[in-house]
Amino acid sequence: MGEKIIALTPWRPDPVQPRPTAASLPPGAPRLDRLGRQLHDLRISVTDRCNFRCRYCMPKEVFDQRHAFLPHSALLSFEEITRVAARFVDAGVRKLRLTGGEPLLRKDLECLVAQLAALRTPDGALVDITLTTNGSLLARKAAALKAAGLTRVTVSLDAIDEDVFQAMNDVGFPVAEVLAGIDAAVAVGLGPVKVNMVVKRGSNDDQIVPLARALRERHGPAVVLRFIEYMDVGATNGWNLDEVLPSAQVLERLRSLGPLEPVDRAQPGETAERWRLADGTEIGLISSVTRAFCGDCNRARLSTEGQVYLCLFAHQGHDLRTLLRGGASDADLAAAIDAIWAGRDDRYSALRAQEQAAPGSAADGPTTSGRPRVEMHYIGG
Repeated sequence: MGEKIIALTPWRPDPVQPRPTAASLPPGAPRLDRLGRQLHDLRISVTDRCNFRCRYCMPKEVFDQRHAFLPHSALLSFEEITRVAARFVDAGVRKLRLTGGEPLLRKDLECLVAQLAALRTPDGALVDITLTTNGSLLARKAAALKAAGLTRVTVSLDAIDEDVFQAMNDVGFPVAEVLAGIDAAVAVGLGPVKVNMVVKRGSNDDQIVPLARALRERHGPAVVLRFIEYMDVGATNGWNLDEVLPSAQVLERLRSLGPLEPVDRAQPGETAERWRLADGTEIGLISSVTRAFCGDCNRARLSTEGQVYLCLFAHQGHDLRTLLRGGASDADLAAAIDAIWAGRDDRYSALRAQEQAAPGSAADGPTTSGRPRVEMHYIGG
């Protein structure tokens, strides 16, 4: 593979003010983007702060004590988040995922969960409320989150070996506390608990089988193991294509655990290729670098300060906070959301794959146009 390195440079979003259409579509009507993809998931970042400094997301030399995180006044309030989420639910969203940064750093997050859990689709159905966390605070918060209405939880865990894990999180956080968080989530019924491992060749790829074996022995089918190719998100993680271990090679390593049978996708837009071991333990492979899944991507992302992003690799957001705080009606918000989604044609990973396959092409190309991409801690993974 050719080498690709992205320099470490600071980044701050450049929002666009959406222009609402005269009227939104009726609640429950399908919202299709310019490529025919239907809106289904909304990922909501509740904080841009994190207590880890994983190099693939928030490298310590960039996000140090001098880094200016967003002031509290810039963050959407729980009531503002719920108001936006309600309009997205009217527009077809059926799953809300809380992310960060580390979302459990946001004080009283269970109050937001309760507000979101009270939302209903236009036909009266419940909405799936999920959360992605590094697990550092999960042991003490799992019961309250479940009681508030959280449906499921996803925990990031990049190694089972203590030294490797502490090197990955780069703050010396112990793996035992994350395992305790997973235990607590399983115990209160936030399952099946998904455990995500970002695989970085030469850093933690020797942990693929040990992590899978340890979690399988600890919880069996109550935990779904997912392995994610190291992605070129943002502009600060020094991404190098040579550090990507293709999911096909991850799968070959996992076959040492026993026979694996393929599992059909549960729903359109699902990012993971699914496999199952004989005891029912499920394994997922997320291959956004080697096998782009842009074709049926159905996710929008709401940033901590109210910007809507239409791709994990976007360079620009659409400003809803100004509408929220400027007296816009619910109809105005709904119309703005419809207009944003209707104009979407994002397909970064697919275009990148085409560029890399083109003879003599550079590793970086017109998909970035020289503009820094949004950082993952700002809009969630």
